[in-house]
Amino acid sequence: MVGKSAARRIIEGVGLYGAVALYVAFALFPIYWTVKISVTPQKLLYSEGIKLWPSRMTLENYSSVLAASDFPRYFLNSVVVSISTSLIVTVIASLAGYALSRFQFRGKVGVSLLLLLTQTFPLVMVIPPIFRIMGQLGLTDNLYGLIIIYTAFNIAFATFLMQSFFDGVPKDLEEAAMIDGCSRFVALRRIILPLTLPGMGATVAFVFTAAWSELLFALMLINSESQKTFSVGLLTFIGKFAVDWGQMMAASVLALIPVCLFFGFLQRYLVTGLTAGAVKG
Repeated sequence: MVGKSAARRIIEGVGLYGAVALYVAFALFPIYWTVKISVTPQKLLYSEGIKLWPSRMTLENYSSVLAASDFPRYFLNSVVVSISTSLIVTVIASLAGYALSRFQFRGKVGVSLLLLLTQTFPLVMVIPPIFRIMGQLGLTDNLYGLIIIYTAFNIAFATFLMQSFFDGVPKDLEEAAMIDGCSRFVALRRIILPLTLPGMGATVAFVFTAAWSELLFALMLINSESQKTFSVGLLTFIGKFAVDWGQMMAASVLALIPVCLFFGFLQRYLVTGLTAGAVKG
């Protein structure tokens, strides 16, 4: 009886790890293939056929992207837009999430429904009015325009995300601090916000990733070379008669680096449960 139970646990463990390994391989294969093409010499790209690893490797695509293209400028524009958007959205969403979590006011349900409603509109439907409004405000072909648009479209989800984290912080902590003489603002700054750092980290990571990889609005609002983000800049590798796959894949790999570094830096804030046990009894 014991032997059968142990064998069953072993089979379940092998099945579980096998399924996880299969999923990880499936998820990482596009990234591996991008790296593989980026280090494949141009002349072998089509003649070599489908191989898991090229017979020869080169960094020529990377040097061409970094030294002979406008990709560094596109890259810097994306960094400015993504970091600015993530910081602005996190500050606004933290305040809005705190208000929705802690206060009861008239129209609270309506505000929540309106925020939720903004997430249901297809982006294609709002492009014409947004393009007209941004044009009248002189914010087309401008990084400020992109930051405003990305902020507007990420606020709702970020607010709900932060509200859920504020809901997880016991009100007793805040009330105890206020009884000890802290104002609500001081209690928020010294007690509540440090406990919601995982939520703020998750919000920053989500918004940064969304702004970093966004293409539709960047393609619609940006025209000049000096204002292009990297997602639009990737299209410059598509010629009239051919696509430079090597340089495009090399640029894609370079664009992955800040995202990986960003998540590596924030991963400890993404671990939830820091508030567990903050209040006993």
